[in-house]
Amino acid sequence: MRDIITEIAKKYDADVITFTPASQFPKDDTIFKIFPEVKTVIALGFRVLRGAYRGVEEGTVYYQYTTMGVENIEETVMPMAMLRVTSVIEQNGFYAIPQKRNQLIMNEANSTNPEVDYSAIFRNIDAENQMNFEKSAEICGLGEIGMSGKIINQEFGPYFRYCFVLTDAETEPTPKEKISLCDRCGECIKACPGNAITDTGLDPWRCAVYYSCGTGEKNPFMAPDAFLNFENRKEIIDGTASFDAEGAKEILDSGLFYPPAGHSYKTSLCARACDRACYIHLEEKGVLTRKFKKKFRERDDWKLDTKQFDTLKREKEWNFTAMEKRK
Repeated sequence: MRDIITEIAKKYDADVITFTPASQFPKDDTIFKIFPEVKTVIALGFRVLRGAYRGVEEGTVYYQYTTMGVENIEETVMPMAMLRVTSVIEQNGFYAIPQKRNQLIMNEANSTNPEVDYSAIFRNIDAENQMNFEKSAEICGLGEIGMSGKIINQEFGPYFRYCFVLTDAETEPTPKEKISLCDRCGECIKACPGNAITDTGLDPWRCAVYYSCGTGEKNPFMAPDAFLNFENRKEIIDGTASFDAEGAKEILDSGLFYPPAGHSYKTSLCARACDRACYIHLEEKGVLTRKFKKKFRERDDWKLDTKQFDTLKREKEWNFTAMEKRK
């Protein structure tokens, strides 16, 4: 049955399939709350096409990453693969419980998922029975959790998404090697335009702001009059502003520069700079098993001139001063 599952999963676009005994998970892990009789955790990994990042790398086409690299994988490709795998398992007389991350549910009262509209998220509800997806992916041998908190796969690097199927069928486990890809180089930290990643992890609200809004240097759609109603406008535009969750919401409400995708997914105007920096570093080190004829980054990283934001700010200040004098 393992061979049949592998064949059907690959047919429906899974790039990596692993089988892990449930006994390798901690005894108090959520998988046992979801399905106490679970014997095997089947992990399905899907590459995010390298070409989906090409437009954002060049600063030309932004929607392809979000629609093809996020929305379609999460809402079409992965559900179809899980549906077919669970059908095969049920046909053989066993239970199969598909597990895809619910992007709109969070157990935390004051956090967010940067990939979706913050107003669409249900917070502070009992989401404890949702799997710890990153830790589960690591246990199942899909990759290693990097400094940005994302899974890094040995073939596709951070260009990777995944889901699981819990079953009471016992299968031969997949042999696993310890994956050690993240050398804590800090390239993801340096690349983040909004300074959302530190040595201690990711600030989800900062990530949400700059994922959705980008900065003046990297967002070609940012209008010259962006954020004029904010006192710290310059800092917001250059990625150094300080704000809490409520401040992040105010910025996000004022920062719609590009149409979102469906299912509440926001278009990434930071262009997933952390992922790209990580991938470029791993490719340069030669540690990724999937090779290409050309390097992902073939020229210097681009930046936009931000003088138009300073000019408009000065004009606004001058007009305000002139009005005060007339009074």
